[in-house]
Amino acid sequence: MGKLVVMGAMCQCSMGTGPCSLVVLPTNKVAGCNVPAANIQDSKPIVNLASFIMCTTQSNPVVAAATAAAMGTPTPAPCIPAIAGPWSPGAAKTTIGGQPALDDASTCNCSYGGTISVTSAGQGTIDVA
Repeated sequence: MGKLVVMGAMCQCSMGTGPCSLVVLPTNKVAGCNVPAANIQDSKPIVNLASFIMCTTQSNPVVAAATAAAMGTPTPAPCIPAIAGPWSPGAAKTTIGGQPALDDASTCNCSYGGTISVTSAGQGTIDVA
């Protein structure tokens, strides 16, 4: 059983240099939570996940260009997530807004190759199944 992920949860990308706070829109209010709770669709770049500070993967064209300009020295560039799809797997039985609830064991992927994970569920001390 995972922890319910809520507004303000901290996430990390394996190719980013810093954490990012998850933004959950207020439409996902759940009884028992003081803040909106997330579902697996809360994976939109800029809306839900703004930036992991700097991106380090050469598959990101901006990083590749910065590295080329530095004559091959690996050079991070500002992160703008390119999230490839929803969080997975989500809670097996609990739904929010008609979608599986987001638990802290779920991950999503960036199109540039990073894996995004939840490092702190936020206020979510509620177990979900």
